[in-house]
Amino acid sequence: MSNVKLAVIFYSSTGTNFKVAKAVAEGGELAGAEVRLRQVQELAPDAAIDSNPLWRANVTAMADVPVVSLSDLEWADAVILGTPTRFGNMAAQMKQFIDTTGGLWFQGKLANKVAAAFTSAQNEHGGQEVALLALQTTFYHWGCIIVPPGYTDDAVFANGGNPYGVSTNSVADSDIPDPAKAAAQHLARRVVQVACWIAAGQEG
Repeated sequence: MSNVKLAVIFYSSTGTNFKVAKAVAEGGELAGAEVRLRQVQELAPDAAIDSNPLWRANVTAMADVPVVSLSDLEWADAVILGTPTRFGNMAAQMKQFIDTTGGLWFQGKLANKVAAAFTSAQNEHGGQEVALLALQTTFYHWGCIIVPPGYTDDAVFANGGNPYGVSTNSVADSDIPDPAKAAAQHLARRVVQVACWIAAGQEG
């Protein structure tokens, strides 16, 4: 068992990133971490959500997932953020949450956390890699230790070979592919492992 505290923080509209987030959380738990699965606050009005039945269904499906607070971020030793791509960037809902972290950043409470990211898009060239890099830019400013999957496991290759983080195509009303699940679980295990190494080094 590790003593790592892992926060899996995500935004999902029609469900893909919720499914990836659950796979990430499961991977963290299998690696022995204490995991908090948290969604960021929805900003879209009900009229927009109701215009898409898949969006409304996903909001209902996520009803039991707590909305993230800054205390969750402060609590964590490791953080994995997930967002759908929006024109090659993160969703506004995730950006809004990130923009509330200035106080923690100013106090140095985000420094040295292990961090990684996941995303989805409608297609493989829909901005997945740059969305991951956008999240990682935030990690640089926070002073995190970024842990990408690289090419450290066959699961990465099976899921398309993205070395920056986990990415998958949007699936909405179906489950994510098994390779995406395996890649998500591998990323979580890797993050927990590195966080364990860092904790051991600090203790030493």
